[in-house]
Amino acid sequence: MLMISFVLSFGLLCPQDTITKETAIDEVVVSSTLGSGKKAASKGRVASIDEHLGKLSKVEMVRRGNYAWEPVVNNMATERVSTTIDGMKIFYACTDKMDPVTSYVESSNLQRISLNSGLDGNPQATGNIGGSIDLKLQRVGFDARPEEYNLSAGYESNGKVQVYGADAAFSSHRWYTNFGVFYRHADNYKAGGNKQVAFSQFKKTNAFANLGWQPADDHIVEATVIYDIATDIGYPALTMDVAKAEAVITSLAYRREHLSGLFHRWESKAYYNHITHNMDDTKRPDVAIHMDMPGKSQTAGLYSLLQGNKGAHYFLLNYDAYYNTLFADMTMYPIGGQPMYMLTWSDVGTLNTGVAATDDITLNQHHHIRLSAKAAWQHQRINNDEGFQALSIYFPGMDRGRSRFISRVAASYAYEHSGWKVAIGTGYGTRAPSVTESYGYFLNNTFDQYDYIGNPHLKNEKAIEANASVGFSNEIVNIKAEANAFFFQDYIIGRPDTRLSAMTLGAAGVKVYQNLKYAQIVNTSLGAEVRLAPWLVFENHVKYSYGRESTQARLPLIAPLSYLGNLRFNWRRLQAEGGVRMASRNSQCGSEYGETPTPGYAVWHLNIGGQFHIGKVITNLHLGVENLFDRYYSTYSDWNHIPQKGRNIYVNASFTL
Repeated sequence: MLMISFVLSFGLLCPQDTITKETAIDEVVVSSTLGSGKKAASKGRVASIDEHLGKLSKVEMVRRGNYAWEPVVNNMATERVSTTIDGMKIFYACTDKMDPVTSYVESSNLQRISLNSGLDGNPQATGNIGGSIDLKLQRVGFDARPEEYNLSAGYESNGKVQVYGADAAFSSHRWYTNFGVFYRHADNYKAGGNKQVAFSQFKKTNAFANLGWQPADDHIVEATVIYDIATDIGYPALTMDVAKAEAVITSLAYRREHLSGLFHRWESKAYYNHITHNMDDTKRPDVAIHMDMPGKSQTAGLYSLLQGNKGAHYFLLNYDAYYNTLFADMTMYPIGGQPMYMLTWSDVGTLNTGVAATDDITLNQHHHIRLSAKAAWQHQRINNDEGFQALSIYFPGMDRGRSRFISRVAASYAYEHSGWKVAIGTGYGTRAPSVTESYGYFLNNTFDQYDYIGNPHLKNEKAIEANASVGFSNEIVNIKAEANAFFFQDYIIGRPDTRLSAMTLGAAGVKVYQNLKYAQIVNTSLGAEVRLAPWLVFENHVKYSYGRESTQARLPLIAPLSYLGNLRFNWRRLQAEGGVRMASRNSQCGSEYGETPTPGYAVWHLNIGGQFHIGKVITNLHLGVENLFDRYYSTYSDWNHIPQKGRNIYVNASFTL
């Protein structure tokens, strides 16, 4: 059978299979079987990647519309989070972050999402102060079922969302392939109280193919191609929409299994991806100055990963390199005037290469140590003459390119005995400024209504992390308390420069990215699951975070106190869930950075699903309702307080043959 299930796995050592051993603090697993202890997804195979990410305990989602939400890890956004697809580095092509990397994968091609919290990143991660996310693609593998076919369909009443998918898989001892296509369509949705949210529609098609060939036992060649295109995407929180977002993602890998000696597995992969993103405002009424804002991102890279073990040690050694170029420009068409042209990303090239190592040490069945480190060299250069000259006006004498050294190191200790799990860890890391932070040119931020200019003289941002957790579990209760704290030096954020004049109509002024002396972010959470009966589980999760910088101002987009409670019912092949999601008023917000308070809220949901066998066809059906009482509300991470969906009834089905 084929259905989606979620696993929240905690701890430091999480073996994934008999060949590889992977450390992950949180995971969402998309599985081909429904095993014990797994939580069925309420929307089955049609659930979006955004909905999967929202199941991770340290992840929040920034919404600028109904499509392509930006994942935030430990209350840190894209600049401080490394996101990869099967280890491949991919960079968004929109200066407004309207196309996060996660928007280019669909559930039908997803095996699992691995999240490493904080500085203990996955081997290919770089600059991951907040954490790293890796989207692992689904591959049928060798010697699986000779053939399998899947169909999926879903409908949501709010916004008339339609989802259709089809995929197939074929496997033998020497070959395998799985491929498919997924389509989503949504009209404008309605917030609570039947209030329509204009410009929240979208259309999206995702097609993929994975191919494996084993010319000889333990010698494996694998290839992947993903084509993703989204059109007519509305962004109600912004002043512009997107006519088209298009991505081509390709990779070719060689893997050798069951090596002898110190290392038992070797994998090398080369990849290339090309993303284009075209913003436009042609469908917006009362536009003072029409603008076209296309962007382009191209990345070529490779990595080579060795896995081995000796005695109590299980270790990874990874080398990776990539070269990325980002180009974005803007053409303004004033009424009765000549078009005006400006480069916002001046064809900036980034070359990055680094070496990472991890060592998981099992002292005995109770004591575990994990060590990880990465060192990388990075060089950035403005390739466009016009863009270099424009930025040089504000930074006379600036160099066209700059090289940096970035690194991270982390260590953790875990103790497990008689149902108790205690862990402590620490780390230190640096990150280079992003292209926007270094070389962005008059980028308007609708969150605080400022134009932003990059600063090529920025120092590397530095951070120290400390984390701790304690948990207890038995057949009746599973409880865990955890906290982490990040202490920054040279924290990078935009600050007003009153000497400069804004270019965007209505902008409050201009901000230039600067290094602040220090900042801190603290995250705490308490989770508990109580098994009231063999078929009934009561789940609770409370989180609170805090962020402040050296001027004593609160940092923006820090989650307020929140609570999640669910009552889950499982009986044979039937699963049901009812629960509430609550948050307090976000009054302690980053007002100096344009953030305003959001009221508290409580939103209820119900769902039921089951699996049925009709001949040789395995059928999974799901029915549910979100925002049961049609509450009008916004969360702290809804850009410019765009409201969430009101009552939404959904139904979906998947069929496997």
